[in-house]
Amino acid sequence: MDIRTGQGIDFHRLAAGEKLWLGGINIPHDKGCIAHSDGDVLLHAICDALLGAAGMRDIGYHFPDNDEQYRNISSGLLLERTSGVIGEKGFSIINIDSTICLEEPKLSKYIDKMCEAISQKCRIDRERVSVKATTTEKMGFTGRGEGIIALASVLIEKK
Repeated sequence: MDIRTGQGIDFHRLAAGEKLWLGGINIPHDKGCIAHSDGDVLLHAICDALLGAAGMRDIGYHFPDNDEQYRNISSGLLLERTSGVIGEKGFSIINIDSTICLEEPKLSKYIDKMCEAISQKCRIDRERVSVKATTTEKMGFTGRGEGIIALASVLIEKK
């Protein structure tokens, strides 16, 4: 049995008038992520963690931000493709654990929807997905509302 861990992290700047996509869910807020895609930092971190665990480089290698075919693409689609690519290499996802760092908005009422969306995109049971949210206690660029960070850890198995 071949079990592997992977970690991912993503950062994006926040700006007024942009949409805020997190975990495949559009979160109502006056700011959103500036990005080539829809800017879903959580799904990007999960993609990086999955690809890293499988030894397949990173999200920028597979879906480069200088390629117009990925402009405004749904990060949910990127996660589906990533899950498929690692599946083609014989890997299956055991679990996903993740954390979003930002001051506003509060995310507690969206967490279950995010977990459900992620589990559907990865074709795994809902119980295998964890999403947490925290603030940086007003410190740094996240504390000032200038940006957002997401971290993900995954466990995968090659059968």
